[in-house]
Amino acid sequence: MNAPPAAVMHGSIEVPVDHPAFAGHFPKFPVLPGAVLLDEVLQVIQRERRIDLVHWRIVSVKFLAAVRPGDVLRLEHDAAGSGLIRFTVRAADRTVASGVLSNAVRPEGPA
Repeated sequence: MNAPPAAVMHGSIEVPVDHPAFAGHFPKFPVLPGAVLLDEVLQVIQRERRIDLVHWRIVSVKFLAAVRPGDVLRLEHDAAGSGLIRFTVRAADRTVASGVLSNAVRPEGPA
């Protein structure tokens, strides 16, 4: 599939306050697990850029602050001409996560 257009896009991530991940992570101080947040990020990027991320890889991701029930999450993602998508997730004035995706083709053969 062709590389996405080089443009900054903005979206929102909606995680219900009663999402089951909050119940067990952690009982007295519920936070959204990073894996759930990353999954939400990937779904929004795939939908908004109309690309299939199945052949993309996560180059890096950093979880910088906790996401609590009720946080309003904003996603910004930028597709560079180099075949990278950089993303940042913010809740109010806090950056909660950032990362980079790549559509670089892995060389064939043993790793």
